[in-house]
Amino acid sequence: MKATLYFDGKCPLCRREIRLLKRVVSSRLRFVDVHGASLAEDQRAAMLQQLHLQTADGKWLVGLAANVAAWRMTPLGFLFAPLLWPGIKPVAEHCYQRWAARRARRCEWIPPMT
Repeated sequence: MKATLYFDGKCPLCRREIRLLKRVVSSRLRFVDVHGASLAEDQRAAMLQQLHLQTADGKWLVGLAANVAAWRMTPLGFLFAPLLWPGIKPVAEHCYQRWAARRARRCEWIPPMT
């Protein structure tokens, strides 16, 4: 079974990163555009707020952890691994959360979280 990365296919920045990931990722990762997926609306709204990855064994990773996990399936993964190191993770997580919130405010297709 493959891991599955759920992404916002309407976001230009997201599409650019997914294109790059697709070029370098192994066959262990499947890509799903949240807009075309069969999801409940609350689940779609949450997935549009942050990147989501379901591992091959069914575990869910969200946000920074999902992004790092996806990149670790590529030859470039070693560049992203330090983002989860104890001294760096809190800062990287804070930056990711701020970026995700800012992106959500600017994208009219992302419903606000309640």
